[in-house]
Amino acid sequence: MNATTKPRVIDANMHWLPDTLFTDEKLRDAMMACIPRHHGIHVRMEEIPGKNLRQIVIEEPRGVVNINYAEGQYNIDSQLEDMDRAGIDHAVFRIPVWQEWLDLECSKRINDGLADYVSRGKGRFTALAVAPPWGGKETLAEVERCIDQLGFKGVQLACKYGDIYLDDEAFFPYFEFLNDRRIPAVVHHTPLPVDSGSILTFNNQRRQYGRCIAQGTAVGRELFSGLFDRFPNLRLSHSMLGGGFFAFADMLVPAPRHKFGDAVDRFDTGNSNLRDQLRNNLFFDISGPPQWGKAQLECAIEVLGEDNILYGASYPIRKDWFFDGVPTIERLNVSDEVKAKVYAGNAEKLFGI
Repeated sequence: MNATTKPRVIDANMHWLPDTLFTDEKLRDAMMACIPRHHGIHVRMEEIPGKNLRQIVIEEPRGVVNINYAEGQYNIDSQLEDMDRAGIDHAVFRIPVWQEWLDLECSKRINDGLADYVSRGKGRFTALAVAPPWGGKETLAEVERCIDQLGFKGVQLACKYGDIYLDDEAFFPYFEFLNDRRIPAVVHHTPLPVDSGSILTFNNQRRQYGRCIAQGTAVGRELFSGLFDRFPNLRLSHSMLGGGFFAFADMLVPAPRHKFGDAVDRFDTGNSNLRDQLRNNLFFDISGPPQWGKAQLECAIEVLGEDNILYGASYPIRKDWFFDGVPTIERLNVSDEVKAKVYAGNAEKLFGI
């Protein structure tokens, strides 16, 4: 960018939880009650050692920590101050991970709280609605309320619910509604993939790579299942660059045939539209630029397309991802026009901001 011109930056992956989560016992109990302990997921609240703060800790299975929600991280004044420091002009809010578990009543409380938060955000916030994704009448009415009355710009989903990914027909009524209304959906990562036993032992393999496996599996299933043949207007934006999907795109979606010829076309998908759907229906937010590094981000933009990458830093997970995010993009060997798309243009187009 020109040294005198600051680009507009939209962070398409900022986390929000009610700042009353740790003071409103009824709200906290209701949200924690949504977590399915019968699936081996355990939740507790405890003190953060040495910091006079509390945290909600989620384990899956018991004894294996995958999520921590810390007290005091979702204050509007500190969030705006941090956005100014990081060079972020606008934020698109989603809740972190809890999408997979919330029932309709808790979803309504989250949506109302988020609407109030956005109204106090000096025009710098955009919200995404959360609701159980089963397409029931009351659920669809809640999403319509958020879009038509509260001014939300899309919905938020988990990349899987329990043991099923988003290509399952259980989600078809919901996707039909989103497809017809042309409402974009952000697909947040989950703590673990369905098959997680081999990665539980080591913290970063579980907490980082596990999310990548879950997201990459979700993206592949959405592509190969024919989901976008059925719902051609469905637009899904995956966090964490789709679990690093750029690294596998050419392997998983190769050219249909080559000039040399093979006795057996081993990797024929039977669908010649996959590349088009990868461009038209799937989008990917960065979810913390510094954690990827320069070479990987440049590769992601080249492989997945400059129109399909959204800036995002997963605030407040790690402050270095947030405060070093814009400088990381500035160092990329791509044009200013491409940077402008990543910074804001693609989010503006996807969410209608």
